[in-house]
Amino acid sequence: MTLLIRANPSPDPEGRVLATRDALRHCAMEVFQLAPGAELARIDDVRETCLVLLSGQGRLEAEGLTRTAIGGRKNPFTAAGHAAYIPARNRFRFRAETDCELALCLAADERGKIPPRIIGPRSWQVSTRGAGSTARLIRDILPETEPAASLLVVEVITPGGHWSSFPPHKHDTDDWPHETALEEVYYHRFARPSGFGVQRVYTKDRSLDAALPLDDGCAVLVPRGYHPVSAAPGCDLYYLNVMAGPRRLWRVRVDTDHAAATENF
Repeated sequence: MTLLIRANPSPDPEGRVLATRDALRHCAMEVFQLAPGAELARIDDVRETCLVLLSGQGRLEAEGLTRTAIGGRKNPFTAAGHAAYIPARNRFRFRAETDCELALCLAADERGKIPPRIIGPRSWQVSTRGAGSTARLIRDILPETEPAASLLVVEVITPGGHWSSFPPHKHDTDDWPHETALEEVYYHRFARPSGFGVQRVYTKDRSLDAALPLDDGCAVLVPRGYHPVSAAPGCDLYYLNVMAGPRRLWRVRVDTDHAAATENF
């Protein structure tokens, strides 16, 4: 499996620049760049969607939702933004009013019964995690405490020179209540387009061990294993995470070789 996916240099006719569909079993992500006036229409018969507007402004309409203006942030480094939850078998349409970047986070939804809703910035749970060179800002968009079928969605701001998703941890084994099995996709953006970083994905037995070079606009798949991230000095890093698995709970196991750093997790 290829773990690193780079964005296309030019959007396809729908505006899509990146897609991880079918790469993992439980979750996927698509990223779009839309010009003013462009529209993105979707209905997915088997998967729920969390639409996250990374930048720009537009109008969203969906079955069960009043047509609503969402967005407004210049980029994801500035502030919490807008998102929307759309269940399976629910048609929705987004029309860009400015240049927009938006992500569709996808996971299985067998029932499709949870009502659609706008997730405004006041609903996002904002916190800090870590200390010193592991300090980073967490914005929970769709945590386990909010209704969804399978999706967990969060975005993180990691200052340049800092580590994130640290200490190394994993969530690939169903060992409740100590650990839950969740696949994950990271979508990375840098405050400077020339920014870079590194993400390592590895297992204890090293049957999986990849050090992946991060550039602006790439995605990393985490089917299993530990997955710490490092941002180069002066290269502030944003990433959007989507996770899903058999159990919609986030419980992790830290790499015992780095257990001393657990207090900063």
